[in-house]
Amino acid sequence: MANDKDLMSAQEALADGEFERAYKGFNKLIKGGSKSAEVYFGKAEAAMGVPKASVEEIQECYKMAVELDSKNPIFQSSYAAYLVEIGRFNEAEAAYNKAAELDPENARYYYSEFGTEYALRAPVVMEKFLDDKTSDMIKVKGLKYLLKAVGMTEDDAKRLLQ
Repeated sequence: MANDKDLMSAQEALADGEFERAYKGFNKLIKGGSKSAEVYFGKAEAAMGVPKASVEEIQECYKMAVELDSKNPIFQSSYAAYLVEIGRFNEAEAAYNKAAELDPENARYYYSEFGTEYALRAPVVMEKFLDDKTSDMIKVKGLKYLLKAVGMTEDDAKRLLQ
C-alpha cells in the first residue's frame, strides 16, 4: 500500500535527521487524507527542524496527534514539552499530568520534566514581568512537581530540610 510506504519513508527521514524531507512526506500523507495520529505526530516532530514551519502549525499537529490518540503518553508528553518551549505553561502542565495519568508507572518522569522545564523556562518567557513574587511562584510550582516526582509532600521536605 502506498500510504504504508510513504509513512515508512517519512519516518526513516525523520530518524535520519532529514527534517525537510520528513516534513514533506508527512505533509503529503495528511494532504492525502490521513487521519493517523502517528502521521500528525511525525509532522510535528519533523517541523521542529524546518525553519519555515510556524509555531501554530507545529502546535496544531501535536494537538491533532493527541486528539486522534488520546491514550498515548508519548504524544502527550511531547506536546507538553513543546508547549513549555513556546511558553504555554498551563496547557503544558495539563498535558504532562495527562501523560502521567495514562502512564502511572512513569508518572515521576513526567512530573520531574515539567517541574524542571517550568522552573527553567518560565523565568525566560516571563522576563519582562518577573519580579521577586513571580519568581518565587515559579520556583514553588517547579518544586512541587519535583517533590511529586520523588513521592514527597511539602511537609516531608520541610521536615527533612530542618
